[in-house]
Amino acid sequence: MPPTVAAAASNGPLTLQEVLQSSARSAPDIIAALARNRQAEARALTAQGAFDTVFAVEGRSRVAGYYDGTEIAAKAEQPLSNNGGYLYGQYRASRGDFPVYEDKSYTNRLGELKVGALYSLLRDRLIDARRSEFRLATNNIDIARFETKAASIGVQARAVEAYQKWVAAGLKLKAYEALLALAGGRTKGIERQVQLGAKPDILLTENDVNLVRRQAYVVEARQDFRAAAVKLSLYYRDANGAPVVVDEMRLPADAAALDGIRTNSAFNLEGRPDFAIMLQEIDKATVKLALARNDLLPRLEVGGEVAKDVGPTGLGGSSRTPLEMIVGVTFKIPLQNRKAKGKLAETQAKIDELTVKQQFLAEKIRAEVTAISLEVDAANQLVATTDKERILAQRLAAAERRRFELGSSDFFLVNQREESATNAEVKLIEAQARIAAARAELAAATADEDALGLTPISGPD
Repeated sequence: MPPTVAAAASNGPLTLQEVLQSSARSAPDIIAALARNRQAEARALTAQGAFDTVFAVEGRSRVAGYYDGTEIAAKAEQPLSNNGGYLYGQYRASRGDFPVYEDKSYTNRLGELKVGALYSLLRDRLIDARRSEFRLATNNIDIARFETKAASIGVQARAVEAYQKWVAAGLKLKAYEALLALAGGRTKGIERQVQLGAKPDILLTENDVNLVRRQAYVVEARQDFRAAAVKLSLYYRDANGAPVVVDEMRLPADAAALDGIRTNSAFNLEGRPDFAIMLQEIDKATVKLALARNDLLPRLEVGGEVAKDVGPTGLGGSSRTPLEMIVGVTFKIPLQNRKAKGKLAETQAKIDELTVKQQFLAEKIRAEVTAISLEVDAANQLVATTDKERILAQRLAAAERRRFELGSSDFFLVNQREESATNAEVKLIEAQARIAAARAELAAATADEDALGLTPISGPD
């Protein structure tokens, strides 16, 4: 989608908050991250399907042969969410004769009702494959949420950087245009003095050279400004999500626009998405460790069912009529269980690896935040020093212009003073941009969502 050009001055100067709001709403990376979050939620719903109630109907009928028995059964089974067992209920009805080895197929005339349960006492009691898969899917939702947060912070930090570079480039352009205007304003006066014979002709040539040089500064600065506007359009978009190249008329008046980030001094390590993701990975490994330990246990299951035939006695006889209660026990143990032992050792080693990585990541994050805080302090000092330099350079330039107008200074010196003053102004803009960039970097490093315009993160309408 090609970028569009923003409406000019009617909207006023473009602010950082406008850019951040637009980026949070429409940036493709954030929208894609939100889509990945929905995918994780869908996978969790898939895992939860292991606990769905299953209903089945089965029927069979002998269409040829000595026996003519027909049987139909409907069964509903509900897995337990807190145990590896399940509950079930069944209705079964039959008609006709069955061979003696299928005697259990007989029911009374109105059929048989049965309810039962299977309960795990050792293996699969606290955790099993179904519950672990759902817990892992839940972890993956949290990981996707933190990845969305990380992607959003990254996008917003880049949006801040793009805005700051656009403002800085525009202010530099204004400074060079003002420098060019000074030279242009002197041209008529120099021409008049040359015509009157007060100045030599070579001064006109020197002035032309000076004009061309300053025009080159303006051309280069304008190119940088346009390039910065194009990069800004990746984050500043219209209501339809199309990139918008901001018009020069929306440029803020001064460098105060760079000072749009207010970071929070409080820093919570667990607020960092990468650290939170690491915690989730450890939790996932812990779930897998519990499952591996579960697989080392023998299987001991107890089951029971209650059955009652209803209606008149069928061909199977009156023995079906009384209430039946059946209880059973199953015990099973692998003699070697090398698979579970290997999985247990692997998972424990994974937890050890992640624990070490978590500790190092915490140290790395703290060092990063400290280094950026020092950078902010250094940038503040640089701005103060550079501002003094600019003020002094502007005073010298103004004084030299007055001396030149009175004939007490030469053309070369007045131009040197003016260019030194402009260079000092550009240097101040760069220093102000540097401190703004450091604050934005600090906001990203501390996961300050308020400062980055991410409270709350919202997807596309």
